Amino acid sequence: MDLETELLTSSDDDIKKAAEIIAAGGIVGMPTETVYGLAADAENADAVRKIFMAKGRPQDNPLIVHLADISDISDYAYDIPDIAYKIAERFCPGPLTMVLPKRDRIPDITSAGLDTVGIRIPSHKAARKLIKFSGKAIAAPSANLSGSPSPTTAIHVMNDMNGKIPAVIDGGSCPVGVESTVISFESGKIRILRPGFVLAEELSEFGEVIIDRHITEAADNGEKVLSPGMKYKHYSPKANVTIIDGDSEHYIEFVNSHGGEGVFAMPFDSDEPFCRIPAVPYGDTCEEQAAKLFDVLRKFDEIGAKQVYARCPAVSGVGLAVYNRLLRAAGFEIIKIT
Repeated sequence: MDLETELLTSSDDDIKKAAEIIAAGGIVGMPTETVYGLAADAENADAVRKIFMAKGRPQDNPLIVHLADISDISDYAYDIPDIAYKIAERFCPGPLTMVLPKRDRIPDITSAGLDTVGIRIPSHKAARKLIKFSGKAIAAPSANLSGSPSPTTAIHVMNDMNGKIPAVIDGGSCPVGVESTVISFESGKIRILRPGFVLAEELSEFGEVIIDRHITEAADNGEKVLSPGMKYKHYSPKANVTIIDGDSEHYIEFVNSHGGEGVFAMPFDSDEPFCRIPAVPYGDTCEEQAAKLFDVLRKFDEIGAKQVYARCPAVSGVGLAVYNRLLRAAGFEIIKIT
């Protein structure tokens, strides 16, 4: 039987109500600074299984475990390199996940059968209170139906999860807008598995940085992956999304010559006045594009788009995170124009 999903505020009383659901083995929608998560007790295999059921998520896609403090990391991971603590002191709490060898208390369903676990310490006040009030480490993938755009507002979560989960905490719009940077450690080197707001340039202060090939390439179906967002078509609206890689002039020329029923442009803000087909812009700077990306992709579902031509963001800095998400939303369909 479907549940009646309650939309909670971010007051202490409502967060305590959500924490009671978590402690009792239930799941709730949780705001973070990146995107909304679907939260459950990370050590409760039955509770975590409810996340996969609600999302329709493949069970070989690992979940990230959210903790309250840096000092808690050693309770859930071991063989933690010194460099991990130095990086955590700089960037945590914040939009960073570190993949580390897991302790046995993390069940296989949480880690997708891997011997590692992604650990994150969110900076959002409501998320931190939920962890504290529940007394649990919280496993939380994005709170959307698997494959669809990640949610950056409580309404997005309600649209996907209403009737599937007991409650959603409304913590406002997520200020970052794309999921955390995910890193692992290899012989003193730092491998970026998923780009986000913590940049390679910043991490390079702590050691050599390697950019994993799966950031711009799809993983094979049978391939084990260490981080969410590496393997499957993700973040996608119902419309077909095609990335157009070119400067403003060539992009505008392309979209203006490819109009039709259900065809929309997804330009930079500065391109929009020159588009002669319907357009939903997603910002000019990489930071604006990260904050607006998923909301704009969801808008295309609301307006019944069939084909979306998205202008390619800069593939550097935060732009790499936007490009990584757009690639998966487009199923790696990209047209280069000059």
